Amino acid sequence: MKKDDCIFCKLANGVIPTNTIYEDDSFRVILDAGPATKGHALILPKEHYADLYELDDEVASGAIKLAKKMVKHMTEKLHCDGFNLVQNNKECAGQTVFHFHMHLIPRYENDGAHILWEPTSPDENAQKELCALLKI
Repeated sequence: MKKDDCIFCKLANGVIPTNTIYEDDSFRVILDAGPATKGHALILPKEHYADLYELDDEVASGAIKLAKKMVKHMTEKLHCDGFNLVQNNKECAGQTVFHFHMHLIPRYENDGAHILWEPTSPDENAQKELCALLKI
């Protein structure tokens, strides 16, 4: 399913021109128009899923396999020092376009890009309770 009013559906399916670096039947990988670092790219499924909650398991598996392939290829070509894979779900988590996508962000020593958080110091009992609640 594609969504007529979704800009990422249009980008993923070639309706809007992109700087495409990879394409197959299920995905398009494009350079981000507002990159965090040199080579920042987006993995876009061609079908519409608003976020990870909606994402089909087979598509999820394909996305992470493609991310691994792209990271290896991009590291070889860009000579970057590391990589961030970023995937946000829901507005409170930083999602601004509601079409599942993964950011591939090459990292370079001293590049000034920041994808960090301030660690907290949770109480040990609270951690044990949380662990019991979340255990599958």
